[in-house]
Amino acid sequence: MGKAVRIQGSGGPEVLSIEGYECRHAGPGEVRVSVAAAGLNRADCLQRRGFYPAPPGAPKDIPGLEFAGTVSDVGEGARWSVGDRVMGIVAGGAMATELVVHGRELIPVPANLELHAAAALPEVFATAHDALFGHARLRMGETVLVHAIASGVGTAALQLAHSVGARVVGTSRSTEKLDRCAELGLEFAVNTRSGSFAKEVAALAPTGCDVVLDTIGAKYLEENLQVLARQGRIVTLGLLGGAKGEINLGALLAKRATWMGSVLRARPLEEKAGLAQIFRREMVPLFERGALVPVVDAVLPMEEVAEAHRRMDHNETFGKIVLTW
Repeated sequence: MGKAVRIQGSGGPEVLSIEGYECRHAGPGEVRVSVAAAGLNRADCLQRRGFYPAPPGAPKDIPGLEFAGTVSDVGEGARWSVGDRVMGIVAGGAMATELVVHGRELIPVPANLELHAAAALPEVFATAHDALFGHARLRMGETVLVHAIASGVGTAALQLAHSVGARVVGTSRSTEKLDRCAELGLEFAVNTRSGSFAKEVAALAPTGCDVVLDTIGAKYLEENLQVLARQGRIVTLGLLGGAKGEINLGALLAKRATWMGSVLRARPLEEKAGLAQIFRREMVPLFERGALVPVVDAVLPMEEVAEAHRRMDHNETFGKIVLTW
């Protein structure tokens, strides 16, 4: 009998508990993983509050979208071996001691990283890579504006943009967090405590930002368009500032802009398998060379999952919180 974090109804961190859990064996093409650690994501907090239910096929009451561990069982046709160190993304259920996933969704853990560090990678780096390069087609020499730069996705996007020679403008409401991002190489920092950023960003990037990576949503709609360069691309990944707003469509047309939305959680197997292969081919070698690094705010035992949620609810984190069994 294993264990899992359970969501006992909608509410605050107090609705989380750790209960017994029985994991099935791996079927054809599947792999069972003994989970060592799982990363906490904003989606887990939203699910706990009742705002982001798990998609069909995912556990409704076991949170967790990313994990790292070792293979404990291999189904027929899966190309892994018992004992392999792996990490990956799931639609839910990662905060359990055992997890069954399709073998094609797994990624090998970089040889130089411990499992708790690897658990901080899959969701944020896959999200940032897919947004910057899969959607926005970011290129060398371009300028990208990354909102909430100190978040897990933000710090991943900062590193990935640098890996192709792009310039990064980052926003945050915390001067301390912006200073820490400077240690990761952030060139241009904008404090948004006043609630506005367009004037300062325009001074830093007079010809506009070629790409905007937005996790805020409605609150930043108008200013995102103001600072966007001609033929610029906006990718919206989150809606922390609201889901509904108004924009000047004339500005969208005049700039010949492209606006895209993206989410990983509910994508079908084929797409997730493709993302895993991209991660394995393009990012794992960069981690092994030290060109990319996990940014971990804290590593806590899984028994402190409620405290981890409280920290994320209060925006007290820089990078990722990782929970370990």
